[in-house]
Amino acid sequence: MSTPAFPDAPPVSPEVLAQIKAVVGEAGYSEDPMRVDPKLTEWRGKWKGHTPLLVLPKSTEEVSAVVKICYDNGVAITPQGGNTGLVGGQIPFGEILISLERMKAVRDVAPTDDTMVLESGLSLLDAQQIAEKAGRYFPLSLAAEGTATVGGVISTNAGGTAVLRYGVTRDLVSGLEVVLPNGDIFHGLKRLRKDNTGYDIKHMFIGAEGTLGIITAASLKLFPIMNSRSTAIVAFDSAQKAIDLLVRAKQETGGQVEAFELMGRYGLSLVLKHIPDTREPLGAEYPWYALIEVASGDPEGAASSMERLLEAAFEEELVLDAVIAQNETQAAEFWRLREDHSAAEKAEGAAWKHDISVPLSRMAEYMEEGAKAIEAFLPGARLVAFGHVGDGNVHFNVIVPEGMDAGEFNAMRDAGAKVVHDLVNEYEGSISAEHGLGRMKTEEALLYKDPVTVSAMQALRLALDPKRIMNPHVLF
Repeated sequence: MSTPAFPDAPPVSPEVLAQIKAVVGEAGYSEDPMRVDPKLTEWRGKWKGHTPLLVLPKSTEEVSAVVKICYDNGVAITPQGGNTGLVGGQIPFGEILISLERMKAVRDVAPTDDTMVLESGLSLLDAQQIAEKAGRYFPLSLAAEGTATVGGVISTNAGGTAVLRYGVTRDLVSGLEVVLPNGDIFHGLKRLRKDNTGYDIKHMFIGAEGTLGIITAASLKLFPIMNSRSTAIVAFDSAQKAIDLLVRAKQETGGQVEAFELMGRYGLSLVLKHIPDTREPLGAEYPWYALIEVASGDPEGAASSMERLLEAAFEEELVLDAVIAQNETQAAEFWRLREDHSAAEKAEGAAWKHDISVPLSRMAEYMEEGAKAIEAFLPGARLVAFGHVGDGNVHFNVIVPEGMDAGEFNAMRDAGAKVVHDLVNEYEGSISAEHGLGRMKTEEALLYKDPVTVSAMQALRLALDPKRIMNPHVLF
């Protein structure tokens, strides 16, 4: 594990803790280890933090009052959503931990405006269901959607499975309400699609990982519900053939492709090995697979588009095999094969996780070169490559070689990451496509980020948070 980028926060005085408790009341805080401890450990167990107080405000006004107390006294804060992050940015190391889990109000749903205003503590699944009840579709979807919160996914600018058609979280937010580091409230909950009156301030907070303020509510964009959906698993002899099919699919369907998820054979074999009630999707084993989902407003449109696409792909010898889901149950089974990759990897032991992106035109080349580089660096290392190939994002993960000591393997993590990320940089990519930098990658990012960009980010942070109390161990 890397040395932390910043030291642990200093102790918080009993007087300051008493002020915070008085603001939120007895139900608004906890020091009970049974209540607090689950929020101090990252999902994979890489970080175990500590906090003097878990704060659970029930309103924006309470968040504002707590943050102002902390600002006046120079007390650091770590905001936390659903604790599903994978780079340690949500784990406190001595900071006050603020969770918005009690802030779950639906403030407004306006189908005519195609917007809904939700508080940050609602889960992503809640957001999808609220939109559906209003006859609309909220497209942000990811494996942790039952736990990940609205505020959390905005703070990390999460991607998810539908980026290809709808964009990342940034593209789905029309307005925000944010408590700034000094306790002031930014009132930016607009429904407008067009507002050309200067800087679009909300974008500062999207992807800022809680360093510029605490998002308390968001105005989110809604879309029409698609009347048909078709899901297929397709097999290829190379990753390049999968990318060629993606290009063809976008043209063939007129933009109806919502998901195009790439999976290598080894990763799929781990899912079949460790995840109950999964089964081989095709009659034989193949080097590469893609999960493709097409959606259409036409009740028969998705099925016909998928059939035309695969028929042409077979004729052009792009694919080796394919199966189209015959019902929603089978489609869900296909999605499990992709979404349970992380859980299956975890069962195999220690792993180096790399959440990278490169230009789609160079992705197949990158994965081939990356596999060679990893093998040269650590012979026997097991590579699992999968992800949202439609938007150039691949989880390029390395599992400990069989028989190797996990401690020895973990000690090589930083050097191994540099092998992967140096190549990403050569390919004009990013070392973080959707998980953020967090505690894990903040120092490493300085090797690759443009110095002018880093200086601009530091200046912005200094202007809003001169005392650096907001998530101080994250970003520059």
